[in-house]
Amino acid sequence: MQTRKLVIWITFLAVFAMAAKYAVDTDTWWHLRAGEWMAQNGQILQVDIFSHTRYGEPWRYPGWLVEIPMYWMYALAGPGGLNLWTAAMVTLAFAFVWRLQVGNPYLRAFITILGAAASGVYWAARPYLVTFVLTAVYLWLLESWRWREGEKYTRRLWLLPVLMVLWANSHGGFFTGFLLLAVYLAGEAWGWLSTNFIARRQPPATFPGVEHTRRLRTLGLVSLVTLLAACLSPVGPRLLLYPFQTVEIAALQAYIQEWQPPNFHDLSLQPFLWLFLLSLGAIGASRRRLALTDFLLLAGFGYLGFLAARNIALFALAALPPLSRHSAVALQLAGCTLRLKPLETETPPRLRRLNLVLLGVVFLAVLARLLPVLPEEANAAHFRQQLPVAAAREVAQAAPPGRLFNSYNCGGYLVWALRDYPVFIDGRTDLYNDEIINEWLRAMRAEAGWEEIFRQRQIGVVLVEPQTPLAAALAEEPGWEELYRDEIAVVYRQVQP
Repeated sequence: MQTRKLVIWITFLAVFAMAAKYAVDTDTWWHLRAGEWMAQNGQILQVDIFSHTRYGEPWRYPGWLVEIPMYWMYALAGPGGLNLWTAAMVTLAFAFVWRLQVGNPYLRAFITILGAAASGVYWAARPYLVTFVLTAVYLWLLESWRWREGEKYTRRLWLLPVLMVLWANSHGGFFTGFLLLAVYLAGEAWGWLSTNFIARRQPPATFPGVEHTRRLRTLGLVSLVTLLAACLSPVGPRLLLYPFQTVEIAALQAYIQEWQPPNFHDLSLQPFLWLFLLSLGAIGASRRRLALTDFLLLAGFGYLGFLAARNIALFALAALPPLSRHSAVALQLAGCTLRLKPLETETPPRLRRLNLVLLGVVFLAVLARLLPVLPEEANAAHFRQQLPVAAAREVAQAAPPGRLFNSYNCGGYLVWALRDYPVFIDGRTDLYNDEIINEWLRAMRAEAGWEEIFRQRQIGVVLVEPQTPLAAALAEEPGWEELYRDEIAVVYRQVQP
C-alpha cells in the first residue's frame, strides 16, 4: 500500500473513531418519540402531544423525514445503532470536504483532523446530522462548479434543489444551504462587476464578461429553484420563516448553552479557535489574493460560530477548502525558501507491506473504540450516569397525581420515559418560545410567584436537579414531600390534604 493511501485511510478511520461515542443526548429522545408516533400512526405530527403547557398547539418541526428512520434504527439496533449512524454521518461529511482540499495528503489529513476536532462539540444523534452532511455536499457541488470547467459540473448544480427538498423536511438548519448559495452568488456577482468595470476601459473583444454573466445567471436560477424547493414540505412556504422565528427567541440566546457564544476556557471548544487562527495565518503566509467567496466562507461562518457554539460545526466544514488552498501555497513557498526536498511519490515495496500491517493495527484500534458503544447494557449504564433514569422510574411506579414540572435538561428524555406525564418543557424551544421558557425560569429560580405558576398549571410532581433553587424551596414548602433523590435528580410530590 502506498504511504499516501495509508494516510487517507488513517485519516478517515480517525474521524470515524472520534465520532464513535455515546451520541444519544437528551434531545435525541423527543425526536425518537416523535418518530415513533409518526411511524405508528402513519401521519406527520403537526401538533404538540408531549407537553401540558403547549398541548394541542401547532408544532411543525421540519424533521419528520429523519425522525422516523431514527426510530426505526433505535427499534432495530438500540442506542448502539444510533451511535454507529452518527459516526458514519460525520465521516461521510468529511469525505465530501476532503475532495475539495488541495495539497499533499499529509496537509489534508492534518486539516481534516483539526476540522473534526473543532466540529466534535456538536456531534449527537439528532436530525442536525443531516444538516452537517448536506452542508458538506453543498460545498462539494458549489466548489466543484467554481473551480472546474465542464458542463458536467454545471449540471450537478441542479442537484441542489433536489437536496433542498430532502433538507427542508429533515432539519431546520436547511437555511444553511441558502447561506452557502448567497456566498457563491456574491462571489460570482463580484467577478461579474469587476469584469464589466474593467471592460469599460478595455476593447470589448478582450473583456466581454460573457462567461461571468452566464455563470451568474445559472447560479441565480438554481438558487431560485432551490428556494421554491424548500417550500415542498407539509407546511409549504411558511417553512421559510422557521429559522427566523427560532433565532428571535430571546431566552434561547440568554439561557440555552448551545445557542450562546463559545466559552474558550472549555478545552473542547478551543480547536475552533485554533482552526480560525490557522486560517488567518495561512492567508497571510501564502501571499495569495483572498477571493471574496473564500473570505465570506471564513468570515461568515466564523461569525456564526462566535455567535453560537452550535454553529462551530458548520464553520469546521466551510473553512477547510480555503484553508487548504492557502496552506498548500504557504508550504510551497516555505519549501522553496528552505530548499526542502519534495515528498516521495512512490513507496518502496518493503514499506508497502509495513503500511498494510499498520493499517490493520489502526483498523483494530478503531474497532476497539467502536465496540464499547454498541451494546445495549453499556448504553444503559451511560444513560444512568447522565439522565434521571431512576427518578423517572420512581415517578412511573408511584404515579403521584397532578402535572409534571421538570428540568429543561432532562425534558427530552422524560418525553420518552414518562408517557403518562406530559412535560412542562423540553428541548423544542421553537414550540415553547419566550413565554413558557421565562415562566419555567421563574419557577426554577423559585422567584416570587412560583407558587402561583404551580397552582395555575396544576403541578403535582416536580423532577429537577437537586442543586436548583426550586428544589431547596420545595424542601421547606408545606404541602410538598420528597419522593426520590440521587445525584442526578430529586423528585417532590404534592401532599394531598
